[in-house]
Amino acid sequence: MPVSFPAQIAQVLLAGFDRHYRLFRYNAQQAKTCFEAGNFHGIRRLAAERIDFYDQRVAEACARLTEEFGETNLRDSELWQEVKRAFIILLTDHRQPELAETFFNSVTTRLLDKAYFRNEILFVRPAVATDYLDATPPSWRVYYPLARGLKSCLRQMLIDLGFACPWEDVSRDLRNLMLAAIRDLPRPFKANPDLQIHVLRSLFYRNKGAYIIGRIMNDGEPMGFAAPVLRNRRGQIFIDTLIFDVEQISVLFSFSRAYFMVDMAVPSAYVQFLRSIMPNKPKSELYTMLGLQKQGKTLFYRDFLHHLKHSTDKFILAPGIKGLVMLVFTLPSYPYVFKIIKDKRSKDVTREHIASKYQLVKVHDRAGRMADTWEYSGVDFPRDRFDEELIREIQEFAPSMMTISGNTIIIHHVYIERRMVPLNLYLERATEAEVDHAVKEYGDAIRQLVAANIFPGDMLYKNFGMTRHGRVVFYDYDEIQYLHECNFRRIPPPRTPEDEMASEPWYTVGPNDVFPEEFEQFLLGQPRLRKPFMKYHAELLDADYWASQQRRIREGQLDDVYPYPELLRFRQRKDLSTGGHDHR
Repeated sequence: MPVSFPAQIAQVLLAGFDRHYRLFRYNAQQAKTCFEAGNFHGIRRLAAERIDFYDQRVAEACARLTEEFGETNLRDSELWQEVKRAFIILLTDHRQPELAETFFNSVTTRLLDKAYFRNEILFVRPAVATDYLDATPPSWRVYYPLARGLKSCLRQMLIDLGFACPWEDVSRDLRNLMLAAIRDLPRPFKANPDLQIHVLRSLFYRNKGAYIIGRIMNDGEPMGFAAPVLRNRRGQIFIDTLIFDVEQISVLFSFSRAYFMVDMAVPSAYVQFLRSIMPNKPKSELYTMLGLQKQGKTLFYRDFLHHLKHSTDKFILAPGIKGLVMLVFTLPSYPYVFKIIKDKRSKDVTREHIASKYQLVKVHDRAGRMADTWEYSGVDFPRDRFDEELIREIQEFAPSMMTISGNTIIIHHVYIERRMVPLNLYLERATEAEVDHAVKEYGDAIRQLVAANIFPGDMLYKNFGMTRHGRVVFYDYDEIQYLHECNFRRIPPPRTPEDEMASEPWYTVGPNDVFPEEFEQFLLGQPRLRKPFMKYHAELLDADYWASQQRRIREGQLDDVYPYPELLRFRQRKDLSTGGHDHR
């Protein structure tokens, strides 16, 4: 039987998605090879390259459809209803149906003008359920400690990881895992007949680590765990720690970190598994952290529309000092902020320059210290949900970014990120102990950005936020640049008394010159901030520190930045006999 015209289009479209997902999985497979070889720069390169995979495949699919079926034919909105029905049939036994539906939406919206969009054309809601979808073999392995013994199960778990490089001391690692479990599992721990250990089949690769993600099932209750595998300079691997705390596991999947690379046949099964151990993490964030940003965006927008329908508060200007280049608003009942680029900016930078900095953050390692964003174009908001002051502010400072049409406000380009407490506001009402912690976190954030070859540029406290996990994160990107591009200098001594009293510097200042001594003037005016800063981070005021970090970057050194507290590491824990392994 000949294939109908809509079915042919659906087949070409699905073939485009399948090519995308094959390349996506191959990227994760290459990450494993890079980890085993100690090619950590290669892992970062793979992570950066993957950011553009989706848009490239969408463009390829559009080009092929236009070439094979003609641009005029593809503008028929009635045709796309038939294509959608044919596409759903093709997804009956597909392993990534939710991703394929999003791909369908991306291609369709690129081929059709917005005036032709209708819900019956797009997948506004998923048409194919993924609740019990899984691969063969299943996405996770199962181990039975009561039948085989805990040590035997853990040994088999390490064997099943399938690393093509030797272990540093597998007996020590098994001992550490068992002692950590005895210490950290809730007491008294009663092993029920259904006791199992589930471990996701694929490792989670990021930067210099490979993460084992699993859960213990006991009496039907899941308890998640994460175990990072690291590599020493001799090419041997070892388990660095075992994390049970749900908040610490959640931090591994924080919006301020680079996306994981994971080889998943059925991504929805991985997300369901992760949700079982992090029930408060939205699916949108989990898909995003698995490198499936477009699916994350799709789910976030669905969640957002659902929240709007079930709330009544208004969008308002975000609290804090107003930005020089970004206008920021929020919905108090929703834990995100919405950022648009101003037309009237207090800095002489172009819209393209600002957008390029946000893209740099997207593709670069965020080291747990830069907020990720979802980027949207042409977003519709209900007019009656906007505070009048906010509308006036947008009309004054960003008129090109907003169109009001009847009871709808269209924001033409917006960045959305997790809401944080601006650090300057946090410090104003913090106790002495909280100030000490926040200032240490602030300096640690700068140090870890430096380790990732990022210089924040504007280091005022207002450009940093405090997360609910008590971590300081940077979120103002218009002045960031690569550390190796900066020229760190000491301020030369004045030549005369007149030099010292002059309002202008008596020395030349180049476009990339940075004088760390000047940080003291705008960061340490208050004694309550100066004391902890000088205790923890005095060297940030010294140009030699910054120059030394530049040398490390230029020599290709990648510092260890652990997404968990140093004290959790086996080598740091006095209750575990680690043998003092050296991972350097």
